[in-house]
Amino acid sequence: MTDASTGIGPLAGVHVLDITGVLMGPVATRILGDFGADVIVIESLVGDRNRSMGPGPHEQFSGVALNLLRNKRSISLDLKHPRGRQAALDLVANCDVMVTNLRPGPLGRLGLDYETVRRVRNDIVFCRAHGYPSDGDKADAPAYDDIIQSATGFGDLFRLMGAEPSLMPTLIADKVCGMAIVNAILAALYHRALTGQGQDIEIPMIDVMRAFILTEHGSGAISEPPVAEAGYARILTQARRPHPTADGFINILCYDDTHFNAVFDAGGRPDLVDDERFRTRRDRTLNSDSLYRDIAGVLPTRTTQEWLQFCADHDIPATEASSLDDLVKQLQVVDHPEAGPYRTIPPPERFSATPAGVRRPAPTIGQHGREVLTAVGYDAATLDELESLGVLGPGS
Repeated sequence: MTDASTGIGPLAGVHVLDITGVLMGPVATRILGDFGADVIVIESLVGDRNRSMGPGPHEQFSGVALNLLRNKRSISLDLKHPRGRQAALDLVANCDVMVTNLRPGPLGRLGLDYETVRRVRNDIVFCRAHGYPSDGDKADAPAYDDIIQSATGFGDLFRLMGAEPSLMPTLIADKVCGMAIVNAILAALYHRALTGQGQDIEIPMIDVMRAFILTEHGSGAISEPPVAEAGYARILTQARRPHPTADGFINILCYDDTHFNAVFDAGGRPDLVDDERFRTRRDRTLNSDSLYRDIAGVLPTRTTQEWLQFCADHDIPATEASSLDDLVKQLQVVDHPEAGPYRTIPPPERFSATPAGVRRPAPTIGQHGREVLTAVGYDAATLDELESLGVLGPGS
């Protein structure tokens, strides 16, 4: 873990006010923090919900929160109190970016909408992300990952595979929308660098995930009139998955006819070599289900390592199937000052000149409250008063 005061990362010098919670917004601001931004997160007086998302080593730190809250400074404020709202606006004055996942109604009632915030910081990059577009009839409807998955067809993918409608067993909407937030903020910061202008950005989750899923699954239905039903056939089969070998599981992706021929020949099925079902890419797509099942049928003839070596020799994409525990064990163990040893998820982005990194461990609730308000001119007496009123949570 690097020194928190070190100016590293491509966003070093950028100041972000984070008024988000749970997962989507915190994912976005964690990435901005990894990129070097100074992120100040405003939490409720009892802390964000992600602090209790599953088990963890400390009452304030779930395993999720230890990595999700890193590279951030925490202040706990009662934003419904006028003094709490004013403290938030005082912080805005020193920030380049404000990110929130509050819905339009609550955001306006708190007096933290774009028009109010821009009067404090005219060139602010203001990003709000919520379930539905603010100009629609569901603008203030609550929405979480499960709801957005269902609304954007993820359940229907399972139906098309011959299973009961279901949800992806990962918070895919929250994480994809978190990355969409980052993309939009970076674009807006670039625009501001060129023009000096800030702007209001809206990220409706339902729009992001509709675009995400229809990239490939729009398929023949994108044509007008449609030439086929929606859904990309190659991946809509239950046979597309890791398959058993003689001693484990492997995923082999045969991508052209030479791959299929090599695997079938090695697996003792010469009758399938030059099969007409995989002569062209269109043939392979239309016959994906039976081809995946044929591949699965030959894999038990060799061990996982034998197949991996065979695929390496023939330049065929392949991998041993990892468990989640396997992935966790690959991570470096570091020490948190309150929670003790934990495994840190490294930033996946690799910059040659401005490396991303972990500069600060996840903070306790409100740990930096007095620090960040002192930086914008609050004296000790005022901070004591705000604590006594229950507006400012004490750092722990």
